[in-house]
Amino acid sequence: MATADDFHEAVPLADLEESGRKLTSVDGVPIALFHHEGEVRAVNNCCPHMGFPLVEGTVDDGILTCHWHHARFELSCGDTFDPWADDVQTYPVEVRDGTVYVNPNPVRELPPEEHWTDRLETGLEENLRLVVAKSTIGLLDAGVDYREPAARTLEFGTQYRDAGWGRGLTVLGCMANVIDDLEERDRKRALYTGVRYVANDCAGETPNFDQPSLSTDDVGFDRLKTWFRDCVELRDADGAERCLRTAVESGRSEAELAELVFSAATDHPYLSTGHVLDFANTAFETLDHVGAEHTADALASLVEPLVTADRSDEQSAWRQPVDLVALLEDVYGGDVTETSGLEELANEGDGESWSPPADFQATLLGDDPEAIVDALADAVRAGATTEELAAAVAHAAATRVAQFGTGNEFGDWDTVHHTFTYANAVQGATRRTDAIELYRAVFDAAISVYLDRFLNTPPARVPEPGEDTGRDPDTIREELLETFDTDGEVNRAGRLVGEFFDCGGDPAALKRTLGHGLLREDADFHTLQNVEAAFRRFDLVEERPDGGENVDLERRRRIPLIGTARYMAAHFPTRREAEQTFSIATRLGRGERIHE
Repeated sequence: MATADDFHEAVPLADLEESGRKLTSVDGVPIALFHHEGEVRAVNNCCPHMGFPLVEGTVDDGILTCHWHHARFELSCGDTFDPWADDVQTYPVEVRDGTVYVNPNPVRELPPEEHWTDRLETGLEENLRLVVAKSTIGLLDAGVDYREPAARTLEFGTQYRDAGWGRGLTVLGCMANVIDDLEERDRKRALYTGVRYVANDCAGETPNFDQPSLSTDDVGFDRLKTWFRDCVELRDADGAERCLRTAVESGRSEAELAELVFSAATDHPYLSTGHVLDFANTAFETLDHVGAEHTADALASLVEPLVTADRSDEQSAWRQPVDLVALLEDVYGGDVTETSGLEELANEGDGESWSPPADFQATLLGDDPEAIVDALADAVRAGATTEELAAAVAHAAATRVAQFGTGNEFGDWDTVHHTFTYANAVQGATRRTDAIELYRAVFDAAISVYLDRFLNTPPARVPEPGEDTGRDPDTIREELLETFDTDGEVNRAGRLVGEFFDCGGDPAALKRTLGHGLLREDADFHTLQNVEAAFRRFDLVEERPDGGENVDLERRRRIPLIGTARYMAAHFPTRREAEQTFSIATRLGRGERIHE
């Protein structure tokens, strides 16, 4: 029976003294009672680690030990000795007339959002996957906007990885970009994926120590840009960071900061197989989610990847058998770091309106690098903006993925993937700044598309629009998910996406299906990137459907999703270890008995 002061009758004290422990349910709450060292203690019977019944544990010297994974808890307060476990809930007890009473609803020390924020910190610091899963689920269940844990994770990732922006923070940004396209439960998976990647990326790494901004704010933008590029060119990380932080502290606009970063990221073609510019674009996109107050640390973390990057103009593939770098230098103005030639072309096209010629995509996907460079130069001369050209090249790069021949080596999937995500990032960059340097990024991406040509020999068949089978689109989506359960269903996955479009399926539903298929797997860095880029490419086609009078809109909008479905099918299924952890965390949150 309940008393007026919220204490409920539990068990006779004599019975508890005799047995040392009792399990009871008070107001629906499973409570383990212990009589230890003359005191009565009450804790939630479910071990906070994985739900094992604590009443079956061992109490010694004031410590309760769970027998499943040996998590230890201080019995009087419930605090854990082991960071990978959580603190167990304790309950106030009173002994009245030989009977033990328990209050099953004590005032919590912390509200759920604060508790799970603390646990998120622990999960990041200790790289504890289950803690990360429980905290991300707990935060979203408590109504916390995903942007808050994403911001904290960004702070952690920039502070505790001296190597700077890497795969972990990129995955975090990619997951933030797709989160609105997902079902509710998959949004939790997406946040969990981003956080665990950052935690893993920072594990065992040297922490970062910031360089301060320069004391003066009386430096013109052009001079600051020159200093920054010179420092990056000389691989001087400290000097580059001070310049960049000075730009942020002096209140430079987002467009100016983007120009600063992307100019240095394109002073050499296709840095580190495109990762450097892709990282930079993702950093800006992540700031769109978490807020401008994180700008300085986020952008400063890009310096290390910039100054340590591999430069493609030093790679043999860009020099032999055709000197592709020389072709680019002729257009740029005599050197890969120049823009004077591009400025002349852009000045010729000033005020003009460009529409892609009918054979423009065929040229980009062709085997003549001089024709590709000439076509791009003619486009600039005709008034093509950086964004218009970037969109065209990104479509060509997406086509390479969609037409990837499965007779190639498996690792070659990443070759076409790198070009695709780089080209996608280039267009993202052009939407932030109209800096002339981004024409270089467009040319570089087009040359990378050219270098990938043999991976489309012969090209895989891309389903053309108009092959309506009359099937239910929902049935097609279910079948698409099934292809990810079997090795080698690459071409079938592509056909199903094409069929889905032909049968009038809702693209939003297709994206939810692809997102679910992605997040239930142990998807690697590149696969997560690939799906996010495909979603972005689809969205940009939808946003600007004109694309010029010679563009086949229906084919353009389906190519990215066909390509990413094929890429996913090539890399799935996996062991789904991360999904197992997520499932355990979800079941624990619902109070289920994992051990049963």
